[in-house]
Amino acid sequence: MYINIPDILKKGEGISVEFKRAKNKLPENLFDTVCAFLNRNGGTVLLGVLDNDRYDDRENIRCNLVQAYDRLMAFVVKHLPDKFYLQGDQRISLREKIFREIVANMLIHREYANAYPSSFTIYRNRVEIKNANKPHLWGFLTPDNFEPFPKNPHIAQIFTQMGRSEELGTGIRNVFKYTHLYSGSDKITFNEEDIFITTVPIDEEVLYSNIDEVVGSIETEKIGEQITKNQNKTVDKTVDKIVSLIKENPQITQVQLAELTGLSMRGVEWNLSNLKANGLLKRIDGKKYGYWKIIEKQ
Repeated sequence: MYINIPDILKKGEGISVEFKRAKNKLPENLFDTVCAFLNRNGGTVLLGVLDNDRYDDRENIRCNLVQAYDRLMAFVVKHLPDKFYLQGDQRISLREKIFREIVANMLIHREYANAYPSSFTIYRNRVEIKNANKPHLWGFLTPDNFEPFPKNPHIAQIFTQMGRSEELGTGIRNVFKYTHLYSGSDKITFNEEDIFITTVPIDEEVLYSNIDEVVGSIETEKIGEQITKNQNKTVDKTVDKIVSLIKENPQITQVQLAELTGLSMRGVEWNLSNLKANGLLKRIDGKKYGYWKIIEKQ
C-alpha cells in the first residue's frame, strides 16, 4: 500500500496518525498506540519524527477510577488558574465547574473494551481530551441536540453518590455555561465518534488576566464595596468549611479539600498553614499515611 509520507507529515497527527521520536529506542507507549489502532480501523505510526509528546509536565495514570479522578483534577489545579467569580453573593470555582464534569465524563463514559489510551492535554490555546467511545449520537454535541445516555450506568451512579459528578445530562450544559466566563470563548466542542474528543478553548489573555469576573445581583459600581464587606465573612466561612471537612474525614487530602471548597491548591495550603500556625491543626504521622488532628481551644 502506498503511503504519502510528506502529505502525512504536513497534515500532522490525528485520530489515525501518530508520530514517535524513537531517538535511541522504541518508545514505551508505541505498543499502546498499535493496539488502539488494531482495535479500530487501523492507523499510521511514523518513527523518527518529532512528535507532540514534548510536554512541560506529563503524568501517566494507571490506577483505579477514583484515584484517577483525583489525580486528573490535581493536574488541572496545578496547570490551570482559577478566576475569582461571584454568582449572586457566592464564590464558585469556574475551573471546577467545567473540569470536574469533563474529567468525570472521561472516566464514566469511556468504552473500556477499546484499548485506545485516554489523554488529557493542555495546550496554549485549548484543552483537548480524547477518549475511547461507543457512539450513541454521531457528530458534534450541543445543549440543543444532546440526549443523556448512560454508557456505564453503574460507574455513573457510584461517581454521583460520591459527589464526583452531577446528575446525568447536566454536565455538558454546565461546561457550555461556564466556559465563556472562564476563558472568553464559546468555541467548545464535543465530537462524538469512535474517539470522543472534547475541546475547551483557552484565551490566554482572558484566562491569565487579573480581572475579576463578577455576576449576579451586585451592581458594578458597588462591587468593590460589597467584596470588602464580605471578605472577612468569606474567609471565616472557608476556614469553618475546611475544619468541618477535616472533622468528617481526618485523612482527607488537599486535593479533595480544594474540590469541596472551591479553593486552589495554594489556597488550601495557605489556610492549612494558618490553622497550624494558630495552633488549631496538626498533622500526625506524615503526609502519605498520616491524618489531620483538630486541636480544640480550651
